[in-house]
Amino acid sequence: MKSLILLTLIIIFSFSIGCAQIGNIRGSVNDIDGKPLPFAAVQVKNTNLGTAASESGSFTIHNVPVGAQTIEITTLGFQRYSTSVDVKAGETVEINAKLKEGMLDIEEIVVTGTRTAKRQTDSPVIVNLIDSKDLDQVVATNLSEGLRFQPGLRVETDCQTCSYTQIRMNGLQGGYSQILINGRPTFSPLTGLYGLEQIPVNMIERIETVRGGVSALYGSSAIGGTVNVITKVPNDNGYSVSNTFQSIRGKTNDNILAGNATLVNEAQNAGATFFVSNRNRKAFDANGDNFSELPQLKNNSFGANLFFLPAKNQKLEISLSSINEYRYGGEMVKGAAHLAKQSEERTHNVFMGSLDYQINFNEDNNSLIAYYGAQRTDRQHYTGIVPDDDEQLKVFLADPPYGASDVITHQGGLQFDNKFKQFLGGSAVLTIGGEYLYDSVYDEIDAYNYLIDQTTTDLGIFVQNDWDVTKKLNFLAGFRLDKHNLVDNMVFSPRLSLLYKLDKNMQFRLGWGTGFRAPQAFDADLHIAFAGGGVSRITLADNLKEERSNSFTGSVNYDRATEHYIFGFTVEGFYTTLDDAFYQFPLGEDDFGERFEKRNGSGATVQGITLEARANFDYVVNIEAGFTIQTSLFNDPVENMEGLPAKREFLRTPNTYGYATLTYNISRITNVSANFLYTGKMDILHLGGEDTGHRDDAYYTSSPFTEVGLRAGHTFALKKGQTGLEIFAGAKNIFDAYQNDFDIGKNRDSNYIYGPSLPRTFLVGVKLKSL
Repeated sequence: MKSLILLTLIIIFSFSIGCAQIGNIRGSVNDIDGKPLPFAAVQVKNTNLGTAASESGSFTIHNVPVGAQTIEITTLGFQRYSTSVDVKAGETVEINAKLKEGMLDIEEIVVTGTRTAKRQTDSPVIVNLIDSKDLDQVVATNLSEGLRFQPGLRVETDCQTCSYTQIRMNGLQGGYSQILINGRPTFSPLTGLYGLEQIPVNMIERIETVRGGVSALYGSSAIGGTVNVITKVPNDNGYSVSNTFQSIRGKTNDNILAGNATLVNEAQNAGATFFVSNRNRKAFDANGDNFSELPQLKNNSFGANLFFLPAKNQKLEISLSSINEYRYGGEMVKGAAHLAKQSEERTHNVFMGSLDYQINFNEDNNSLIAYYGAQRTDRQHYTGIVPDDDEQLKVFLADPPYGASDVITHQGGLQFDNKFKQFLGGSAVLTIGGEYLYDSVYDEIDAYNYLIDQTTTDLGIFVQNDWDVTKKLNFLAGFRLDKHNLVDNMVFSPRLSLLYKLDKNMQFRLGWGTGFRAPQAFDADLHIAFAGGGVSRITLADNLKEERSNSFTGSVNYDRATEHYIFGFTVEGFYTTLDDAFYQFPLGEDDFGERFEKRNGSGATVQGITLEARANFDYVVNIEAGFTIQTSLFNDPVENMEGLPAKREFLRTPNTYGYATLTYNISRITNVSANFLYTGKMDILHLGGEDTGHRDDAYYTSSPFTEVGLRAGHTFALKKGQTGLEIFAGAKNIFDAYQNDFDIGKNRDSNYIYGPSLPRTFLVGVKLKSL
């Protein structure tokens, strides 16, 4: 792996020598008094080229077309800055911008809503953002913790032993959400079990989320929405090294060491950014029974993003990452996993990579993108519980339930964009593309006669027309055709979105889209749980057919800016129907434990409303909040456990949940932040067992949970302001709002877990970074 990265770098920088037919723009952004304005948005007008200023206010834009260009710079609390420059081949233009205080509207550039770059206020689909700075403020250590602070999203922990997490969007469980890495669906069904915790935050530049089925342009799994993780990109030369130490209830330690470095060559036509992360967390026992509620974790991750500009209108991007994780949960004893009374052991080796090549032509009115992404997961695992009977114990020790997984994902495609400057009285961008997705999951445990050998393929064609009818009205129309190997017929999935901008402050949006989920095993279906002294497994019904969806959304968005503040809100309603909705039917017990079968129900309806609010005062105080009220109901009651009444309600799905964050920038080098998470009550199924604290099969209704977190940090300038040393400290779940009725002992129901992912946790850290 290291040799591959080194070889790639050598090839890229070798090609870059002598290639000087490229124009670049470099500069700084300051206020009238000369103080830097960090993170200002810098855009080359009428192009997709842009960047954000660094913490010192400096910026560089590569691969700018030769000729007269207009540069626009915006940042909160200051008037828009615009200037014209003459870009020449092989030269770098210098700009020193000084911005005046004034009004500003929110115009972040996003790509996920339409597969092309658009300003946030011009996107017909709502796209929410959280960037690396926001992830720092909420003290997220991985992708899972960062996603909790997005409207309409909820991250839940689903196993008391292995502690895997999944994301729920608009009331739908993990298998309904499409997770992308740099726009590519390299998250396999197995990766969906543990991948949210395996991706470290120092790998992430920002996260874009699109809620609802109007994002079906990305494929069949985007019924609930799409999460696009955009990894670090090369910009200016720089580095950062950090160490975060966390103490869980004062008795379990968690240490995260992370590093980043970015290199850009002198010609600025090639660059690379590298990341490395090491995490070591001990197991945590919440109730003193010597069985863990949080598993032991050892995670080593590293990777690189690289770019090369063969010519002024071409760009090649490569992303590589490797994750090695060891995870152990269960009885907290030393020795081999099968000697513990009950335990799960996982060793993951994950490799992910992508390659993108883009060429612009016809005066940038056309672009062609060719892309390829792949993922390989090699997993060795154990899932077992020691029998009490002596004869059964002999059989168990002779063939303990160790298993192996081999998962491979490939995706390749082409995308063509054509800009129509004149289209039926307005302008438009037509997007046409095709892609092929191959996913192979092999998971076997001989001792349980357990085998999943699933290969899925999907050939998809997508067409989209993004039509600016007028300056105030946008109409987005598109469709996707999918031929999935597990579905008899080709599936047609249309999408329509309408954006009306009443004025620069207010936008109205309507959206409709359809989608499907193939009759295959998704993340939760691959999980083996413990219950009643055995293991529970999920199989697929022989006559299982695809699940179809219809999704509707409507929203109003308002933002108002003045010289000293900006505030706004969004109200979005969603309504999704599922035909032939999947559910798990209890088949009863076999020699190893409970069995469930994934079947089609009559249908289901998920509906609700999400409220968002935001405010910023003089770039000093920033507040964001989101709250969702919703219901998730099957059309007809479904049986969850033999002997218990059938229910229409989705289990583990609260009707209310939300978040809030507050950041106070005391100065440019000192800040304090607070965060808040709320999870409403929900229905939970418990499978009974001897000596667990809960003997019977029963439904339980959880209590609401409220989590509060804090962080404070101060940066000291070193080496004449070129290096900064940040010291920070904080706490998660300060009031220790944690589940207090876990099962105990080896016969516990490991799926009986809900509420916050961590108990009270204190943290301290230090970060050394270039300024």
